[in-house]
Formats: sequence, C-alpha cells, structure tokens
Amino acid sequence: MNRKPIIAVVGRPNVGKSTFVNRLVGKRQSIVDDLPGVTRDRIYFDVEWQHKQFTVIDTGGIVPGDEDEIMLSIYDQAKIACEEADKIIFLVDGIDGVTPVDEDIANILRQSDKPIFLAVNKVDSHNQITMISDFYSLAVGEPIAISALHGSGGVGDLLDEITKDFEQEETVQEDGSIKLAIVGRPNAGKSSIVNALLGEKRVIVSDVSGTTRDSIDSRLTYNEQEFVIVDTAGIRKKAKVDYGVEKFAVDRAIRSIRECDVALLVIDATEAVNGISDQDKKIASIITEAGKGMVIAINKWDLIEDKKSNTINKFEKKLENEIPFLSYVPKIYISAVTHQRLNQVFTRVTEVQAEHSKRVSTGLLNKVINEAYALNPPQTIRNKRLKIMYSTQASTEPPTFILFVNGESLLKDHYKRYMENKLREAFGFFGTPIRIAVRERSEKGRGAK
Repeated sequence: MNRKPIIAVVGRPNVGKSTFVNRLVGKRQSIVDDLPGVTRDRIYFDVEWQHKQFTVIDTGGIVPGDEDEIMLSIYDQAKIACEEADKIIFLVDGIDGVTPVDEDIANILRQSDKPIFLAVNKVDSHNQITMISDFYSLAVGEPIAISALHGSGGVGDLLDEITKDFEQEETVQEDGSIKLAIVGRPNAGKSSIVNALLGEKRVIVSDVSGTTRDSIDSRLTYNEQEFVIVDTAGIRKKAKVDYGVEKFAVDRAIRSIRECDVALLVIDATEAVNGISDQDKKIASIITEAGKGMVIAINKWDLIEDKKSNTINKFEKKLENEIPFLSYVPKIYISAVTHQRLNQVFTRVTEVQAEHSKRVSTGLLNKVINEAYALNPPQTIRNKRLKIMYSTQASTEPPTFILFVNGESLLKDHYKRYMENKLREAFGFFGTPIRIAVRERSEKGRGAK
C-alpha cells in the first residue's frame, strides 16, 4: 500500500490550527489554548474523510523573523512539515483580517510549489462571509470560509476539494509495528533520543524544561521491524503542574503510556547517581500498572566521569536497591549526544515486546506451578491451606494467568509474588509485568495437592 497523502496545517499563532485539526480527527488531540505558540512541534494524525485516508500535520504557529529561540524552532518545524506535505492548508483568522505575519507566511508558502488551500477560520455565520474578501490579497488561492470551532461553514467543502484526487482505501489493519512511548521527567533527554533514533531534527530540543508539550508519533524501521515512536511531554509532579496546558500535556503523556506496547523510561544518569527520584519511581509504577512492557534507558552516560570497568555493575546494584520492583526490567546505558549504545533501544524493545506477547502452553504452565507449589507449600491459615487445582494463561500483553484455587482469600500477596518469580525463572518474561488472578473452585472431582 502506498503511503497516505500528507496535509500540513500552517499559519501564525492562535488562528485555530489545533482546533481545526481536532475537528478533523474527531477528538481532542492537539492542545488548544488562547496562549500563542502552545503547539510547538509538528504532530501527525491519521484522518479519514469520505472513505479517503490521509495524514494531517499540526504545526506550531509561524512568526517569520522572530528571534526567540522557541519561535525559531517552531518556524523550522513548520518548514519541514511543508517540505514533507503533499498539500498545505494555510489557516488565517477571519476576525483579525490580513496581518503582516500572514503576508510573510504567504510569501514563504508560494515558494514551496505545493498546492495551497487558504482557509479563513472563525467565520461562524453567513453574515460574516464578506470578511473573507480581503484575503484574496495573499495571492495563494481562493479563500474558503470555515468555522473550526463549530464545524460549520465550508469545512466539508474544503476537505472535498483537498481530497478529490485521493484514492479510497480500505481501513488500515494492524501492521505489526511496535508502539514505543518515550517517557520520563522533563529534561531527561527524551527529545534528543527521538532525534538521534530518527536521524533528523524531528522534535524541538531545548534546555528549557518542558519544551515538549505534545505527544508526537514517528515511524521508522530497524532490522525489518517497524516502530512507532511517541515522544511525550515530560511528566512532572502534579503540584508543579499549575497551568492547564501543561496539565493536559501530562495527562496525554500518561495516556500515551496506556496506548503503547513498550515504554522507554528515560532517566538522567547525572541525577540518578545521587539516587532515583520519587517521580521516576512513580512513572515506572504508571507503566507497570498499565500493563506495558518497559525498558529503562540511563541517558547522558557520557557525562559520568571516572568510569571504570565495573561502573555499570555498581550502577545496576544501585538501581536494584532503589527500585527492586523493577528487577525484571532491562536497563541500557546510553547517550543521545554521542549515540553510545543507542541501537540497543531497538534491540531491547523488540525483545521486551516478544516477552510481553509470549504465550505459554497450559501443560507446561501447570507443571511449573505444581513444582513451585511442591517446593514451597503455602502456610496453613485457620486450618486451611491454599490448593491450586489448575492454571491457565488467559491473555497476553501483559501475560495474565488464572489460578483456580480452593479459596481466593488463601492466596496471599507474598505467595503470589513467589509464583510470579517462579514464572519468570521458567519462562523469562523480562521487561513485562505479569498479572495473576484467582478463581475459586470446588475441590470435588479435582485432584487436590
């Protein structure tokens, strides 16, 4: 199947680009706020219109000539989006009218040699249609009046015109790709890792904490395995998330964890030498509770001084002491700057996804459970002892097992952890949480131990 056509939505800040994209996607995906420049990176969404599928790129607001570091980065990202796109929607504000910034953007877009569709937003009634006449002066095509907020106006007409030469396609099926969420505290180096993995300046990188606010999907292939990489907003403690935009970004970063296959938890090595932060532990708990595979990437390893042959071993023991509940998670020591061990990200993530989706035969599972029980029988509780009559694997991602027992209350947490450890010893399951559920069943007609 050929790649989907790509449409870039560009314009100056606060003209309603993200609201328009949300209208196309059908749910609140892009961050929407009255603060100019809220959308900073270019963000990709799959859209279907009249059985025609395409990809929309939401870009940061362009302010040509602005010398602010972030604004310059937004401008660069928008330029890249236009280079990638097959067609461009130039969104302007019908209430504000033509501005000098609109004129500058129009001059830039005309140089792209791409089909340009001029959408005049915030035209909420027929009485306002006359507002669009001034926009002919931009000389980028006939203006089309729309209302992104209310979905009225010519949104449908705009999409009909843009997609008229797109081919109808059947719904895309699962493609076997591994969805990898890059998560961690702000400034741990997540965006630098994404850029290094992709080999291009895909995400804005800045020393300003919290630069990445949106979750951004990118596809790449490594050793014939396709990955969908999501760079998420830095997750902060709730007490530090004062402004609504950042809170929404954090919420969606957490949602990205819930929607991924494997999460790469990025930890700053220069900070971790003094101890793993409570926030890193909390993020790890979120990943585990969501039932996702996990790889821990200790980033900025190149900045650790006086490294010796046993430095990693010492660091491993430190991690084991501070986060013992993650002993099953593989750790890699990388540098996004020097690319040290960076390819291990793909290798480990592929391995973890295989474990995450592993299924064990019922016969072999019962053999391991029975042997573990015989080796260490549970204690008697009020003259009753737990009996495990039968075990089965109910599902994968994460591996979930059901133990049929003579009494649910007899299976205590410590014995459940013991059984989990025995399952890991027998079958691996490294990098993935394991779920163990119990079902009460009568002993009649069953072979009790």
